[in-house]
Amino acid sequence: MPQLNTTGPESDSEALLAARLALSATAEGGEVMTDVEFFDWFDQRRRMHSQVVRRTTFAEMSGWDFVPGSGDLAHRSGRFFTVRGVRVSTDFGPVPEWTQPIIRQPEIGILGLAVRETNGVLHCLMQAKSEPGNVNGVQLSPTVQATKSNYTRVHGGASVPYLDCFREPEARGHRVLADVLQSEQGSWFFCKRNRNMIVEVGPEVEAGEDFCWLTLRQVNALLHYENLVNMDARTVLSCLPDWHHGTGPAAGLHPDVAIRSWITTQQSEREVSASLLPLSEVEGRDWFRTEDRISHRRGLFFSIVPVDVSSNRREVTSWSQPLLEPHGIGISAMLVRRIDGVPHCLVQARVEPGYLDVVELGPTVQYTPENYAHLPASDQPRFLDLVTGARPEQVLFDTVLSEEGGRFLNAQNRYLIIEADDGVPDEIPAGYRWVTLRQLGELLKYSHYVNVQARTLVAALRSVTGLPTGLPAAGVRSIGAAAPGRGGSRADHR
Repeated sequence: MPQLNTTGPESDSEALLAARLALSATAEGGEVMTDVEFFDWFDQRRRMHSQVVRRTTFAEMSGWDFVPGSGDLAHRSGRFFTVRGVRVSTDFGPVPEWTQPIIRQPEIGILGLAVRETNGVLHCLMQAKSEPGNVNGVQLSPTVQATKSNYTRVHGGASVPYLDCFREPEARGHRVLADVLQSEQGSWFFCKRNRNMIVEVGPEVEAGEDFCWLTLRQVNALLHYENLVNMDARTVLSCLPDWHHGTGPAAGLHPDVAIRSWITTQQSEREVSASLLPLSEVEGRDWFRTEDRISHRRGLFFSIVPVDVSSNRREVTSWSQPLLEPHGIGISAMLVRRIDGVPHCLVQARVEPGYLDVVELGPTVQYTPENYAHLPASDQPRFLDLVTGARPEQVLFDTVLSEEGGRFLNAQNRYLIIEADDGVPDEIPAGYRWVTLRQLGELLKYSHYVNVQARTLVAALRSVTGLPTGLPAAGVRSIGAAAPGRGGSRADHR
């Protein structure tokens, strides 16, 4: 296995890793599999995976019950996850108080990506994985994507392939390149975290039947295809060290310490209270339960629905579970521009009830159009006009991508990267900041700074050539014309 230089300063080792990642991101071909061979392989995997997801009723779900007294929806083992209620009050957004169902999953899962050098080029070990909530069944996932309940085999099924690469990796001769706890959707999960890991392995690790080795260039190109690279792969990819700018302190509009101070100020001064409560206390207010769903009385946000699943490629062949079904396809858009020649992203300090640290950095615009339709123009998201009014040549990335298919049913977001023009005002509101891609990469070395939607956009930003004057993804649409009917990736009550 190729070794990084560990005898010199740490920055030398980081610079060498950045150079190796840059080589993988620009390699013209695939040393293991060509682009054409990948699509042939992926089509074959989709044919081989047989998965049936059938809507059912709560009473017919196997292994799940509403707990007497609290009304919480829980698995009889006490593991996996629970659907509970939460009461929220905040100074963020136009709605100061509300209640809603939320997924409580305190255990920490592993999202692990194995990388290996082949013919001098780093490759990622990607998995063709079916999830019950995926819109198209099989998507490209990281090497390992498993909750603790799954990899400790609470379900009594098969073991998780390659798990050993991520449990005590250094003891097995592997090299850890990234290892950090990251949050998930703060409006759908309560304090949910996963361990995002990238581990360099040796030639003894080979690709199994549902796995393939791809260069970073190949994976980055696949991000431009709708619903192909899944959310878990995207969040892990965002945690890769930034190979665009090496390890130098590329100048930004704000110094790193000023960015951290601004985030700390937002965390300190925002007012938010999110307290769990019995699910039965949510029902009967704005939410109601029928035999096959828990929904909002106005038909907004999301529903909790029960499903039965059968699969020939999972650790167990059949099971029941609830899924959160959002109402609409989301928009998560990042405005980018060069400031003194350095690419910057306009991020917002975002409050969601499930965040551990009150605030995380989100995209410039992250919202559900249907959930805002009844609100006045003054309550629409800031900078929305720059997103919906963007000209085709400003759109550098425009792809509909799925959210986590193990907990969400048909959850999709329309992810956009838009080159800002002179329409962006010089005076940016206090809850927004221009940060460089390098600064976002530095924050991603630590937990609870960058939210899951922004992490997808970081991965997408790194796939765009010549940021921010790059090549748009194929099939770019006029956002204003294509947006009707597209909704949000979150249970947005504001």
